[in-house]
Formats: sequence, C-alpha cells, structure tokens
Amino acid sequence: MSVPQPNTPQGDLTIRTVAMPADTNTAGDIFGGWVLSQMDIAGGIAAADHARTRVATVGIEAMSFLKPVSVGDILAVYCKVVRVGRTSMAVNIQAWVERKLSHDLLNVTEGVFTFVALDDEGNKTPVPPRE
Repeated sequence: MSVPQPNTPQGDLTIRTVAMPADTNTAGDIFGGWVLSQMDIAGGIAAADHARTRVATVGIEAMSFLKPVSVGDILAVYCKVVRVGRTSMAVNIQAWVERKLSHDLLNVTEGVFTFVALDDEGNKTPVPPRE
C-alpha cells in the first residue's frame, strides 16, 4: 500500500536552484544523482543549523524518484529535522520542481537522511534536543 503524497511541501525551503543542460543524461533528463546531491547539500544545511556545528551524512533511507526533472525546472528542496539522537539527526528531505512553462509544483522525490554532528577534530559531538 502506498502512502498518499501531500500536495504541498513539508518543511523549510532550504535550497532553490535551476536544472541546467550540463546536469542531464543522454535522454535529456536531469541525473538522479544531481537531485540527490542537492538534497544532501540542503539536508546538511538543516542539520548544521540544528546542531550548530559541522555535520556529515552517514545514511540515506530508501528513496523513489516519482517524476523526472527537466532542464529549466526550478528544483526546491525542503527540510525538516524529524529525529534527534545523542550525536545524530534524521532530516526528512523533499525535492519539488516548479515546471518551467506551466509553473506546476510537483514532488519529485523525498527521503530521510541521517547526519552526525562533528567537532573541530572530526569526532562525534552531542546534538541539542529538538524544541
């Protein structure tokens, strides 16, 4: 059974960028890896904001690409810290596109990324609790 997708983004808008021709595969669609990279960057921003220190990605829960991203689409990535452990955080990350001509807003993928907080020496460090 599939879970119905919300028709509006959940979380805070963290990154907004345009998909460019250099980011395409041979079929002309944007590489999934480019989308994943934008999500990882946005998640790192959200996790670092919460932890108030540097962070590193340590895991990504299953993701499914729901719709293709095309050149000229505006990719918007929304993030929400959903779990906080002693040194790690889980961030729900959604990628949405605004289609270049229709301005339709579509959810293209989402996932939960886990980040660990690091001190200046690269060792795990405690994370503040969620408010």
